[in-house]
Amino acid sequence: MQGKGIKAARSRLAGNARRAPVSTVPADVLARGMQSGADANGRTQGPSPMNPLPIAPQDRGFATSRLHTLDADEHAACLKEWGQCYDQLSAGRFEGWFEEYLFGNVQLFRERMNREVHETGDPWVGSRTIAVPLEVEGSGRFFGERFDIDTIITLKGGEALDFRTPPSHEILAITADAKALNAYALTVEHRDIEAELNGSHTIPATPERSARLRAFLATAMASLRETPETLQHAQTRKELEESVFGIVVRTVPESAARATRPSARARQRLVAKARDYMRAHIDEPITVADLCSALRVSRRTLQYGFHDALDLNPVRFLRAMRLNGARRELKHADPACDTVADIAARWGFWHLSHFATDYRSMFYELPSETLRRSSAGT
Repeated sequence: MQGKGIKAARSRLAGNARRAPVSTVPADVLARGMQSGADANGRTQGPSPMNPLPIAPQDRGFATSRLHTLDADEHAACLKEWGQCYDQLSAGRFEGWFEEYLFGNVQLFRERMNREVHETGDPWVGSRTIAVPLEVEGSGRFFGERFDIDTIITLKGGEALDFRTPPSHEILAITADAKALNAYALTVEHRDIEAELNGSHTIPATPERSARLRAFLATAMASLRETPETLQHAQTRKELEESVFGIVVRTVPESAARATRPSARARQRLVAKARDYMRAHIDEPITVADLCSALRVSRRTLQYGFHDALDLNPVRFLRAMRLNGARRELKHADPACDTVADIAARWGFWHLSHFATDYRSMFYELPSETLRRSSAGT
């Protein structure tokens, strides 16, 4: 299926478990911007493994959901755009928690369950899912392969799911439009991720690689949980989507030989072109992916060039440009109409506390102080 749609799916935990050092999802219920799927009488419609393969819904901008469940079928229904069925395997009262954020070509979700279940069904056609556990008690089996705290799993859209979960677990996951993800990987990293993952259900992982993916997802969802309204801004959605695609590509170990490093003169020409592009789009919060696409080079080639020409990486250079752009807007803003969060989001800063920290480090004042000065006309 073509990209540009919000692609939906959902997922999970509790108990004495081995746990990575990040916080768990609260058990309260909050729904913003979307319904979890109900009929005319308000009853939740659960998926059936006999249903046809699910299809991604049309673009709705963004949507979020947080749910507390007391039944395995109820929990399976959270993944509304999948064709899921959960069979409880271990005895005891079932309890689960579910959290989801959908935007652009991406779905981030987190699910927690306190009982062992067998998950079957189908993700939506045209998707690619990558997931890592946050907490595990015991171990499970994903397509027959051992699933524990450092396992990174993957599933292709349209492929039948087969997951016997641990007795208790919590998982963080990304489901993305596979074509959009692969287009990013080809443009920015010159890698064919779908070809590299073809036929795989687990990704070779080290504790460090698993921890990096886990930390990114936990941080992203914590930020969206605190300020979901930042997803109203198209630039924030774009920046976060590219960050998600970037962490997926970095999570998959490279199998191809590394490209030859370009000459010093070629790197200098490349940086000059990059700076010309930035100047021509000075009023736009451009990203590294935009530069790679415009210049037809990989992220690594861009990094080589900036390191040699400016002794810094392109991410840092672009962040500085975006911070300066946000500062200029703050200096001319109307505090009665504009907020720091809205201006930061327009410049692609989806994590507000990180933006404030970076802004203060760069300009030795908080963004709120700049905004206050604008109202004083100074």
